[in-house]
Amino acid sequence: MIHVSLQVLPVVPENQIYSVVDKVIEFIEKSGVRYEVGPMETTMEGELDVLLKIVKEAQEICVNEGASRVVSIVKIDYKPEGVTIDEKVAKYRK
Repeated sequence: MIHVSLQVLPVVPENQIYSVVDKVIEFIEKSGVRYEVGPMETTMEGELDVLLKIVKEAQEICVNEGASRVVSIVKIDYKPEGVTIDEKVAKYRK
């Protein structure tokens, strides 16, 4: 297990940004990977190849929703023995 955090910034009119981002989050949800939506990015947990395919598809979703361009910020946390969302943030949850 690794983590990939994805922030998509679709170039669309301002009043459409959230609806485009929502389509990406819906796709992530349907993919079956564990994920958490944050105020600036969505963090996914899974196998690297699977998560990178999701990142690629996210770009296509934005374009299909009318974006003339998509800027994406991707962070990868890789640890050979694996890492979970819970081990990183459990102490901060109530």
